[in-house]
Amino acid sequence: MLEHIPTEEEMELLLGKGKYDVWKAVCAAVESRYEMDKIWNRAGKKWDYEYKYRRGGKTLCCLYAKKECFGFMIIFGGAEREKFEAQRMNFPEEITDVYDQSETYHDGKWMMFQVEDTHLMESFMSLLAVKRKPNKKNYASGS
Repeated sequence: MLEHIPTEEEMELLLGKGKYDVWKAVCAAVESRYEMDKIWNRAGKKWDYEYKYRRGGKTLCCLYAKKECFGFMIIFGGAEREKFEAQRMNFPEEITDVYDQSETYHDGKWMMFQVEDTHLMESFMSLLAVKRKPNKKNYASGS
């Protein structure tokens, strides 16, 4: 847990106006689909901040921020990798390339996407849906 949670102004200064707007758009998309705890943390040596979406002891995804750069991370366990493999033809090459190049550890496949703009937003939301069905009523589907 962080002692100081960055303000919107501090985040905009860190990421730059354009990337901060994309950060807010990614957060809004996640939050429109999922009811989650939101946790700020230190992010180790490579990043300044980690912003984690978590519920019931399970992490959905994390956003990472550093000077003029942010990342979107999602970790797939074995069952999620199987689900993704069955649907991989529905994802753009940028997503499958990161999937294929990501390291698989004992606790899952760690995929980190460097986010420049919103062009992969729906693909990110589809990745989240592989991991966990949206739990907000307006996104719950009958399937």
